[in-house]
Amino acid sequence: MPPARSQRQRTVTNENEEGTAAGTTRLTRAKAAALASEDSSGGAGVKKPLQSKKATQISMNAAAQRKRAALGDVSNVAKGEAVEGKKTQGAVKAGLVSKAAQPTGIQKHSRSNSTRSILGAKDNNKKVATELKRTASGSGVLGGLQKKRNTSNTQPIKEEEPPAASSPKKTVSVEIVSRESVETKENGRPESELEEALGSIKDVDVKAAIAAGVPDLDVEDLDDPLMVAEYVVEIFDYLRELEQSTMPNPNYMDDQEDLEWKMRGILVDWLIEVHTRFHLLPETLFLAVNIIDRFLSTKVVNLARLQLVGVTAMFIASKYEEVLSPHVANFRHVADDGFTEQEILGAERFVLSALNYDLSYPNPMNFLRRISKADSYDIQTRTLGKYLMEISLLDHRFMRYQPSHIAAASMYLARLILERGEWDATLTHYSGYTEAEIKPVFKLMVDYLVRPVAHEAFFKKYASKKFLKASILTRHWAKRYMAYYGCSPEGTEEADGCR
Repeated sequence: MPPARSQRQRTVTNENEEGTAAGTTRLTRAKAAALASEDSSGGAGVKKPLQSKKATQISMNAAAQRKRAALGDVSNVAKGEAVEGKKTQGAVKAGLVSKAAQPTGIQKHSRSNSTRSILGAKDNNKKVATELKRTASGSGVLGGLQKKRNTSNTQPIKEEEPPAASSPKKTVSVEIVSRESVETKENGRPESELEEALGSIKDVDVKAAIAAGVPDLDVEDLDDPLMVAEYVVEIFDYLRELEQSTMPNPNYMDDQEDLEWKMRGILVDWLIEVHTRFHLLPETLFLAVNIIDRFLSTKVVNLARLQLVGVTAMFIASKYEEVLSPHVANFRHVADDGFTEQEILGAERFVLSALNYDLSYPNPMNFLRRISKADSYDIQTRTLGKYLMEISLLDHRFMRYQPSHIAAASMYLARLILERGEWDATLTHYSGYTEAEIKPVFKLMVDYLVRPVAHEAFFKKYASKKFLKASILTRHWAKRYMAYYGCSPEGTEEADGCR
């Protein structure tokens, strides 16, 4: 007959099975330690390894009776006091409470309740609240501790000790001067001096235009970091400076022995077809044509290599503007394998060296979007403006005008066709050109529209419903009003536009 099993040999591994089997008990660590000590000492002087349920209940009631502050005390002092009150448990000592758990007198405040005692009151600086920098994340003053701040190109701001309750508070005005160091002075300064110290974000012309009644359209974008409304005026001033340095020679064809303006127009019309097939950005097309004209202004190219120049220019522009540019094998394929990949890559290095690796071209699409903002972002007007602006790529007569000038003329003609109203002061301010300055470029566009279609790919691209049939609409309008502007469909290629 097999021996009976001992109760100590059975252990319950699943907590859900505990107490389900009759006549079985669970062997715990406490019982095992008690049995081991009982075997070694003969059952005399057994110490309890754990507290009883009664002692635990007493300690919990003692801790619950002690009121705890909402946010002031986050330590384990209550636990320490409960342990001190239990004299019967010899295994636990009252000295286990660490010194760090003792109250230190420091209270934590939430961010919403922060008093900003270091910076003091900001009554005198309410008008320049947007110029004040935020303090480091935290809850204000922590005794005598100060947080370090990493500032670039600025002097560190000295923090003062919080004043006494009886002494009057001192205000510290933080002035952020453009391209200068950060200065701090007490008791504030007059408003006129603050304006001089802070400087003007926008130039004098912009302020004068706004004072004359032109609304500041950049205010609504101050909360959008992607619009960089704080620097938009300086950005476009810089782009206007680049227009002079990136303009090609409008008469470079006089130095080309094998090329003519008509050949250039055919090349650009083919590049528009390639651009549409690859679904590239509009900026890529404008940059590619600018690279072609700037390269032909410095180098003499024969007719057999003209297509290679165009393919290479589109390849470079796509790598500069696109997020994912087409592979060089794609450009070789669209050229009907007329050039190898090595020839395209070699031409890329040659073209970039001829341009001194300067691709900072002020794209006219940037100016068109800027003017479209003053036009309330009308989608129809901007679509027609894109079509009219691409006319400048095909017609060499536009090469003498700056990209911003062409963009302004495109929006002017698009608004005229769609009857969107006059060229008011707001459009004049944000485009940078008056109606009288736009007239020469405007007449060139009308002159191109009244002529027979010479660039099929360009016409078919904008004859689709996607582009609101812009090429058809604009030509109908030009033929209706060409007599009013003194245009004639029998105009010559060398004509300077409508009379």
